[in-house]
Amino acid sequence: MFMGEFQHSIDDKGRMIIPAKFRELLGSSFVVTRGLDQCLFVYPEEEWGLLEQKLKTLPLMKSDARAFSRFFFSGATECEWDKQGRVNLPANLKKYAKLEKECVVLGVSNRVEIWSRELWEQYFQQSEDAFNEIAEKLVDLNFEF
Repeated sequence: MFMGEFQHSIDDKGRMIIPAKFRELLGSSFVVTRGLDQCLFVYPEEEWGLLEQKLKTLPLMKSDARAFSRFFFSGATECEWDKQGRVNLPANLKKYAKLEKECVVLGVSNRVEIWSRELWEQYFQQSEDAFNEIAEKLVDLNFEF
């Protein structure tokens, strides 16, 4: 399981270090794609395969299903670590997530998320204010903390 929040930066060549404990769980090859809320999602290959199977069950005749699959898969790229444990993020994904220099790397259960520090701080501030409301809605869905 991935968990925790870490501050990192992207070097001039577009490479960034991912926390060692995340690298170990991601394995030598993993998938990075556009995520929701303008961040990047990073999946170990096994988790990516499970997600791919779930997305294949979406009804092809529904435009929302097609749009989501296009969004998710067209941005996906397989990545590997360099010898120093860094990953080189593709330019299109850095542009999507507005990644320039300062980043936040989050562990979120079955995936890693990469955020621009600025977007993460904005998102966290908005979410923090609404956290109690969100928790109440989850309890209404029979989810207990």
